[in-house]
Amino acid sequence: MKLASLNQGRDGVLIVVSRDLGRAVKVPQIAATLQAALDDWANTRPRLEAVYQRLNDGLEEGAFAFEQSACHSPLPRAFHWADGSAYVNHVELVRKARGAEMPESFWHEPLMYQGGSDTFMPPHAPIEMADEAWGIDLEAEIAVITDDVPMGATPAEAAGHIQLLMLVNDVSLRNLILSELAKGFGFYQSKPSSSFSPVALTPDELGDAWKDGKVHRPLVSHINGRLFGQPDAGVDMTFNFPTLVAHAAKTRPLGSGSIIGSGTVSNYDRLVGSSCLAEKRMLEIVESGEATTPFLKFGDRVRIEMFDDQGQSIFGAIDQTVEKYQP
Repeated sequence: MKLASLNQGRDGVLIVVSRDLGRAVKVPQIAATLQAALDDWANTRPRLEAVYQRLNDGLEEGAFAFEQSACHSPLPRAFHWADGSAYVNHVELVRKARGAEMPESFWHEPLMYQGGSDTFMPPHAPIEMADEAWGIDLEAEIAVITDDVPMGATPAEAAGHIQLLMLVNDVSLRNLILSELAKGFGFYQSKPSSSFSPVALTPDELGDAWKDGKVHRPLVSHINGRLFGQPDAGVDMTFNFPTLVAHAAKTRPLGSGSIIGSGTVSNYDRLVGSSCLAEKRMLEIVESGEATTPFLKFGDRVRIEMFDDQGQSIFGAIDQTVEKYQP
């Protein structure tokens, strides 16, 4: 099943989207918003799936052409957004480039930070920043949305609470990160609003590509129309999504609509490119001692997408241009 939120009102308007992303229909008789649907997921999911089946069969009344640009992120705001760093080779590379050793514990326990979730960006809205000198970067990732997860859930138990999947652009301000981390209190200003793919989908939509709690498909990023990276999200993922969800729920329950991210998708095979500029710059430093690739500038365009075997977009695209913020 595929779901989206029209960019109307603060929490959007829930719609069911056809498998080919061609048609959609509003479902106010089931739930006004995606958050409302998730709050009563046991009852709303089968009703939404029935609409989805009729929509795919061409039998649903009130259907209209689906426009990705009319969408907000599936959850325009969320009660909880926590991002992990499941691709530990990416962490290892970043630390190596600045001459820092990586603790052995990083291979056994996920890194995770809690981000701001009150102002997600629509997937086709501009990335507005006041200053290029902040080091504006994309981070192409995958995220899951959960229902209610009890505190202390094991990874096996957490797997049953993963209800939806999305793509993420976790925008980062690289030149603000080090000074923030040096204070010993974590990210804040360096992690502005993130954006998510137009469509969220149930894991079964991925077929065999969803296995072992991972998405086994390339995540494709373009910058200014040129291919930047296409690492396989199922390769080199040290911690799968059930492990990440269980980590987040170790000391607190997670409410329905909680979003847990994978962190930057990264492969050891460098021929497939990267999912963020910081990684490419780190590779340049390791190879030649100097980073030559710049961070994003005003006017740059970022596109993040995932495709099936037939070349069909699965989640729709995150397609954004960097613009100067005007108060």
